Amino acid sequence: MRKRKQKNQSSREEVADRLHSAAIHLLRRVRKQDSATGEGPARLSALSVLVFGGPSTLGQLADAEQVRPPTMSRIVAGLQANNLVEIIPDPSDARRIQIRATTRGIQLLHEGRRRRVTSLAAQLQPFSRSELEILQSAADLIERLSRNWKTSNEGR
Repeated sequence: MRKRKQKNQSSREEVADRLHSAAIHLLRRVRKQDSATGEGPARLSALSVLVFGGPSTLGQLADAEQVRPPTMSRIVAGLQANNLVEIIPDPSDARRIQIRATTRGIQLLHEGRRRRVTSLAAQLQPFSRSELEILQSAADLIERLSRNWKTSNEGR
């Protein structure tokens, strides 16, 4: 019984290791399309939080991006200078501000995503229908893993 548990644990760790490596390599390759936006990765990442998560305070945005507030202030200043975000008064506390994506920022982010998806789709061209179905199933499992991770590891 103990050997079986060790084997399952080893198998899980092997899958986790390969999944981790594959995800990093794949993301690096599709991120090359982001250079067409003219914005750096840190700015695009912060903009993504605002586009998909809605307006945020500077502190919330810094937490989401795992950077210190002074670093986030510089990132936001660059986004604001390029008219990708705007700073507005917080409706619930006049002493605070909220940062939200502008229409231009939303469009830039969606265009970047379209370029990354198009690039990735082109790389899938030589795959057979059955291989694409396997990748679809794998994507479903990765999405489930991500959803479960958020709920079971919040605050860790």
